[in-house]
Amino acid sequence: MRRSRPDGPAEVATDQNGFRPTEPPAWMRWLPFVYVAFVLLLEAGLREEWAVSFFLIALPPIAAYAYGPVVVAAFTVLAILLEGALAAGSHHLGENHHVTADIATAVVGILSTALAAHRSRQERHLVHANSVAEALMRALLRPVPHQVGHVLAASLYRPSEAGTMVGGDLFDVRATHVGERAIIGDVRGKGLPAVRTVAAILGSFREAAYEAEDLPALAARLERRLTREAEEIPDEELFATALLIEFDCLAHRVTLTNHGHVEPVLISRGEVRMLEGPPALPLGLGGLAAPEGPVAWSHRFTRGDVLLLVTDGLVEARDIGGDFYPLVDRLRHRFAGRPAPGPADVVDFLNTDLPRHARHLHDDVAMLAIAPHGHT
Repeated sequence: MRRSRPDGPAEVATDQNGFRPTEPPAWMRWLPFVYVAFVLLLEAGLREEWAVSFFLIALPPIAAYAYGPVVVAAFTVLAILLEGALAAGSHHLGENHHVTADIATAVVGILSTALAAHRSRQERHLVHANSVAEALMRALLRPVPHQVGHVLAASLYRPSEAGTMVGGDLFDVRATHVGERAIIGDVRGKGLPAVRTVAAILGSFREAAYEAEDLPALAARLERRLTREAEEIPDEELFATALLIEFDCLAHRVTLTNHGHVEPVLISRGEVRMLEGPPALPLGLGGLAAPEGPVAWSHRFTRGDVLLLVTDGLVEARDIGGDFYPLVDRLRHRFAGRPAPGPADVVDFLNTDLPRHARHLHDDVAMLAIAPHGHT
């Protein structure tokens, strides 16, 4: 971890991942200077009718809202000097109440400096904690390669809180001996507990994707892992929605199981539509389902098609009027009747179009787009 500068607004710290706490707004940084100008103008207008210099006692805590301890200490010295200058100008420099005001300013300044130092330490701890969590999420949500086996792929993770990657969304793609298998999911909960569950699911998927004979068997492995995770935490309500897919390049077919997740969107031959199939309960709640478990279903998937998988943070993003993001309509507006896009084209469009609809995200957004490679 390193600091960007020795002292400044709240002694802003950054780490190797570029994370930094939110800086104070500009008006807060200018407030101490405006306050000094106000006191001086007030002194010039009222002359000796009021002991206006006493207002300068409030200068150190005002500075402490936006600046680090060194700057706050400097403002404390400035306040004492100005108090002395104003008192000398009115020939009251040695009077008891002015001396008392100087002492009070020094005491308030010392406390304000200590407060600023404490906040700076807390911000450094915050940087470190978020840096560790973000490094963990980056290790879990590894960048999806441009090509995985016989498919082209593109992905995006957009956190609801700027400057942090900590969340409960997940995705991955693996090339196995039976075809390319992918997962996208959304864990119940937020923060570090959700990161732990994401790690459990992705770790299990990255192993089971190569071993399970089909998607229901893969889902069963994930179900058992999530059940153990719920027992270890413990959390009786732990679950995750998920969509599992498997691409067979020889049969030009994609097979899916949907565990309470957002339906995938298929862009094919200039048409855009949701793919709906037999639903299943979210992972972790499989014990409530019938013994036969989830039902896998298939759809034709050929060159020129793009399959888009998203989490509910995308489709539930609201505009200022409270309307949800119209995913299919926006994709139709952009891609319907046009040459086949690539996975990166779809992801890039949504990454640009979503902020136009919703200025603030209330949930994390993850998306994964895949398409058959041109030689399949």
